[in-house]
Amino acid sequence: MAEMIEVENVNTPGRTSRVNATKYSDMKSAFEKALPRASPGLTQDEVREAVKPHLDEALFPQGKTCGWWAKTVQLDLEAKGQLVREATKPLRWYWK
Repeated sequence: MAEMIEVENVNTPGRTSRVNATKYSDMKSAFEKALPRASPGLTQDEVREAVKPHLDEALFPQGKTCGWWAKTVQLDLEAKGQLVREATKPLRWYWK
């Protein structure tokens, strides 16, 4: 059985979910490499494309499910105060 990690969701404070720790860690590492450290950040579509080259192909073959994992990690990091959500249309994110 895969090791699990608890994640938060900025949209539902106090609620947590458990997800695969290895996939979470790989996606978080890709976020660290792909997201800028200042404004302007990246849109959700840009994030999804920017992380793909940094993902482990064995965990995310051909980038499959990377959109779901990118959103999960983004919501968790945002809930933990590590990402900034810019009030733009479309929304953009960058490291705090």
